[in-house]
Amino acid sequence: MTDISIDLEQYILNHIDAESDILKKLNRQTHIKMLQPRMLSGHLQGQLLKMICRMINPQNILELGTFTGYSAISMAEGLTKENAHIDTIEINDELEPFLQGVFEEANLSDTITLHIGKSTDIIPSLAKTYDLIFMDADKREYLLYYEMVFDKLNPGGFILADNILWDGKVAAPIQANDTYTKGILEFNKRVSEDDRVEKVILPFRDGLFLIRKK
Repeated sequence: MTDISIDLEQYILNHIDAESDILKKLNRQTHIKMLQPRMLSGHLQGQLLKMICRMINPQNILELGTFTGYSAISMAEGLTKENAHIDTIEINDELEPFLQGVFEEANLSDTITLHIGKSTDIIPSLAKTYDLIFMDADKREYLLYYEMVFDKLNPGGFILADNILWDGKVAAPIQANDTYTKGILEFNKRVSEDDRVEKVILPFRDGLFLIRKK
């Protein structure tokens, strides 16, 4: 679905659940106020994340890379367990006031805890285990994230890693200075060889690795 036509994408959007009012507003605010709005998960991926949460019914979720909060809110909309919770980590401290305002407006301040800083610094401080981990932060550090969160993932839990096809660059000759593609290639190779997990790649948007811990 990385090369999906605009018309076909619109057809898909017309035949899935509509965005909630808060996500529709957040989508617009992101495109108006942020320099890289394409980093937003968006309606289609948001609905997928919500549906995955409905399917696996997680108690605790960890998100690496919050951006403007679209994916965190989408996952929160799919939570059904009492006291289910999301920890989300964002490295850009300038986004903190915006994010806190968004989560408050969505009545999710008690459901979503925002951590500001590097994921590699914050992950060790989280004293809980998770049923779902969504990775959408620095692609150069995906492999490090994977190794750091693995013991915090409950057996039968899932890791979702976004952007693992990286605009098709993973299947093309790599430039010597392209550390982002190298990071994704190293991560993809490690997961493919890891017999502790079951895995499948969804050719969805920019690629989504769906990984289940045995």
